[in-house]
Amino acid sequence: MNRVFIHILYYGYSFFQFLVRPVTVGVRIVLIRSGQVLLIRHSYIKGWYLPGGGLKRGETLEAAARREALEEAGANLGQVSLMGIYSKLERVKSDHNAVFVCTDFQWEDKHDAEVAEVKFFPLTALPEDLRAGQRRRIEEYTRGQTGLSFGLW
Repeated sequence: MNRVFIHILYYGYSFFQFLVRPVTVGVRIVLIRSGQVLLIRHSYIKGWYLPGGGLKRGETLEAAARREALEEAGANLGQVSLMGIYSKLERVKSDHNAVFVCTDFQWEDKHDAEVAEVKFFPLTALPEDLRAGQRRRIEEYTRGQTGLSFGLW
C-alpha cells in the first residue's frame, strides 16, 4: 500500500511540474567501494539510480547529499568531493544536479520506503537499466574524470 501511495505522489508531482515549469536543484552521490558502485532502485519508477534527491529549504548541497545517502542507501558519508554540476533541460523543467563522489562511508542495508532495492554493482558490469545520465557520471569516474566539471545530465 505504501508503494502505491508513493507512486501516486510521484506522478502527481510530475503533473505539478508540468503546470509550473520549475527550476530544481538536487544532488547525486557516487558511492564507490572495492571497485563497485552502490545503486538504488525506486519503488515507483523503473531503473537503477545513484542515491540522491532534491534540496530542502535552507540546506547546503553537501548536507543534502549526506541526508539522501543515509535515507535512500543507508550510507553514512565520510569525506566527499564535488565531481561536478550537471543540467537536464528537457520536457518542462530545468533540473540541475550536484554530483558528489564518496569512497569513505559506512553502509547498513537500511533505506526508506521509496527505495525498493539497494545493491553494489562492479564498475565494469553496470545494469542495463541504469539511467543514461547517471551511467555517464559513473563512466567519467572510472576514466578518472573526477575534477570539477559542468555539463548536461
